[in-house]
Amino acid sequence: MSFSELFAFVINWINDTLWSAPFLIFVIVIGAYFFFGSGLFTLRHFGHIMKYTFGNVIGKNNKDSTEMKKAEGQISPFEAVCIAIGGCVGTGNIAGVASSIAVGGPGAIFWLWVWAFLGMMVKMVEVTLSCHYRSKNEKGDYYGGGTYYIEKGLGRQKHMKGAMALAMLFAIGFVAQFLGGSQAYSIAEVLNVSFGVNMLLVTLIYSIVLWWVIWRGTGRVAKVATRLVPFMCVLFMLGGIALIIVNIANVPSLIVQIFHDAFTGSAAVGGFVGSTVSVAVREGVARSINSNEAGQGSSPLIHGSANTIHPVREGLWGAFEVFTDTIIVCSITALAVLASGAYTTGLGGATLTIEAFRTVFGAGADWFIGIMCILFGITTTGGWFTYYISVFQWIFRKHPVVRDKICWLFKIVFPIPNIVIVWAITAGGYDADLFWAMVNVTLLLPVFSNLLALFLLRKKFWELLKDYKARYMGIGKVDPNFYVFYEDDPEVFAEEEAIRQELKKIDEAAGHKA
Repeated sequence: MSFSELFAFVINWINDTLWSAPFLIFVIVIGAYFFFGSGLFTLRHFGHIMKYTFGNVIGKNNKDSTEMKKAEGQISPFEAVCIAIGGCVGTGNIAGVASSIAVGGPGAIFWLWVWAFLGMMVKMVEVTLSCHYRSKNEKGDYYGGGTYYIEKGLGRQKHMKGAMALAMLFAIGFVAQFLGGSQAYSIAEVLNVSFGVNMLLVTLIYSIVLWWVIWRGTGRVAKVATRLVPFMCVLFMLGGIALIIVNIANVPSLIVQIFHDAFTGSAAVGGFVGSTVSVAVREGVARSINSNEAGQGSSPLIHGSANTIHPVREGLWGAFEVFTDTIIVCSITALAVLASGAYTTGLGGATLTIEAFRTVFGAGADWFIGIMCILFGITTTGGWFTYYISVFQWIFRKHPVVRDKICWLFKIVFPIPNIVIVWAITAGGYDADLFWAMVNVTLLLPVFSNLLALFLLRKKFWELLKDYKARYMGIGKVDPNFYVFYEDDPEVFAEEEAIRQELKKIDEAAGHKA
């Protein structure tokens, strides 16, 4: 057995073993707990969510938008959500959804939807906690995310033993995802299938463009995201909707099939080899988490930098992200692939999506999916760069000089795994299934540690939600002594400020030496 064969065997074995019933039950139970425990908040108050998210974007809620203008060291909620949506609406929406159908059958889409509905609440929880426990470094920049709410919420407030170990477990698991590459494989696959361009050449060019986007940090990423994300989402949805309309006669029967196969498995048909229920659940939930990132702890890392009047108000954007990414964009991809009948060809990944669009657009599908993959890939990978930087900010928070050097070095090495992964898969003669199995494996550690932390911090979230309802929804009474943000507590602020001043002295001393 060659090294590449051994590598593929190990990855597939880990994927099949760990993405099994116990882990899937854990993920779904945590999501269901927050969804039902909140009184179905994301469904019952969906109008409120849209008013303070989409309503802000189109300018119908100017008062709230004015209150939430960005301050020094922060980004605006719209910039945060563009980075976050750009980070989750990626090639997973094009290739990942198709891959879930190719492996798990139509039933996988039902489970993708299940996590989307539960995930709206889960992401609202993690974004809320991220904003509540956010930190400001010695330069005045704000950061938040799983590491921050684990350290402060579980460690400092609850004095829980092992809190720092859990935070570090999340940090290491999260950063390790960068070793699995990002969007490059799907982009290279699309351009290779459509135009015969060498996949490694595509990856090299893509890496150069990526370097340009990330070199100036979060500011440039935000600028690129705010310009591309709305445009690319609308354009892709229009193309997918057109394909569905052409095949509208097939939609009723395939909706029935999605629900039927979710609990019975899918029979073999055409080139599709069939699927069991367990595989459908695994592929649906895994691709849903990978796409909308609810529970993964990613977008809270950028939302923690946003200026907001209340942590829950920023949490609404988290729910909106999942709705946009999965309920809308992923569903359009899924229905387009299924309605076209292309999934029976035995193809997978982005190749399957291209084949589906070819049934209506012919050769134009190659250009359309190619352009979409490039746009989705750049915005997603740029968004994830900001997430990794935020984790490094936490890991090296007490060593500002080392932190800045690590962040600078990371800009250089960030795109390199893309090149290695694409070379390894293509040189070994493997296909998209191995790539998505690798993605599944890298999800395990951050998802487990983050969801566990959310559950352990559940009381704090319920307190924040109760306070938000009282302040902004007229439900209940406002407690004037409740601290909306962690540092609103004068004692906590004094402790945090003392740490910042000490780090500032270290940073200034290092600057004088340089």
